[in-house]
Amino acid sequence: MAIPPLVLASASPARLRLLQGAGIFPKVHPSHFDESQVSSPDPEVLVKTLALGKAETVAREYRESNPQPLILGCDSVLAIANEIYGKPASAADAIARWQQMRGRKGSLYTGYALLDLQQEQQVVQAAVTDVYFASASDRAIRAYVATQEPLHCAGAFAIEGKGGLFVDRIEGCHMNVIGLSLPLLRVMVDGLGYDITQWWEGAAI
Repeated sequence: MAIPPLVLASASPARLRLLQGAGIFPKVHPSHFDESQVSSPDPEVLVKTLALGKAETVAREYRESNPQPLILGCDSVLAIANEIYGKPASAADAIARWQQMRGRKGSLYTGYALLDLQQEQQVVQAAVTDVYFASASDRAIRAYVATQEPLHCAGAFAIEGKGGLFVDRIEGCHMNVIGLSLPLLRVMVDGLGYDITQWWEGAAI
């Protein structure tokens, strides 16, 4: 069965770079999904619900298309000691968070929703990676936040960027921390009955 083209329901440059590095070139279609309408004290439930909401929002625009694509929605949060953190609201918020995070372990949850419009099926999964943060000084925290990198990231850090200087180690899939676990995506695509390597043949929409 030929694999449909992929639509990435995310504006994340990091997710796009991961896919492109694996030879997968999706169409990027940010969802503009209203995340404020979703809440849950369970980080896994939260990221799954947000990912599905984003994918479903974008899917509405492709139901009459030919060919009908696979829609991938993703969302990430960081959980530390029963507190859930998305993107910081401001530089001051990012500094305060880092002062709480330093020297501690956090769990980075990413939810994935893959909608198959052609078969009218969906696969929704979540992955978690434990992140051990360095004991960064106040000066280092302020300098990092001043780069503005953490203001655009779930948990206020980008492990593939400057934030990687302040992560001592991780346990789990490192790509999940960046925003998209390629091994999990392969499993999800397999679950829908497709061969993910067919995307190397340049499917486009």
